Amino acid sequence: MAHNNRAQTMTTAPQRKSPARWLLTAALVLATVGGVGAFTLPGFGKPEKVQAVNGVVTIPVAKVSDGKAHFYRYSDGNKEVSFFLLKASDGTLRSAFDACDACYREKKGYEQQGDKMVCRNCNMKFASTRIGPASSGGCNPSPLPHALTGANVTISAADLKAGTRFF
Repeated sequence: MAHNNRAQTMTTAPQRKSPARWLLTAALVLATVGGVGAFTLPGFGKPEKVQAVNGVVTIPVAKVSDGKAHFYRYSDGNKEVSFFLLKASDGTLRSAFDACDACYREKKGYEQQGDKMVCRNCNMKFASTRIGPASSGGCNPSPLPHALTGANVTISAADLKAGTRFF
């Protein structure tokens, strides 16, 4: 009988995890948290959806004044138009479609790396100060007109609709 108790005690004792297993578990948790966190940062994950009111999309300047690219999506019926706003290193606010004349067919858009916007298709880099009407064509982010109205950035729905060809 003692032999059976001894065998039973051995099999029910809790097993200790090896340090390597703990490290693997911790790495997986950190990777998951990091991945989820990345999708909440500007330029990652889903763009914020915006709607036009009386033909105008309005975004508070304070929301886009941190030097980071903020990505948005406007829906024009069945077509969605992606764009971004960025306070450039010279202090001016820049707006552009998340597409260019050269690579738009790939539908990859741009990402921010420091003070540059980088085409996700061809890896061309553009300083934040080069984004806007003066630098259209080629792989530059296609310019999107905007206006500053008080504490807001306004973009006309008509200008956004004009960019549907990129998407």
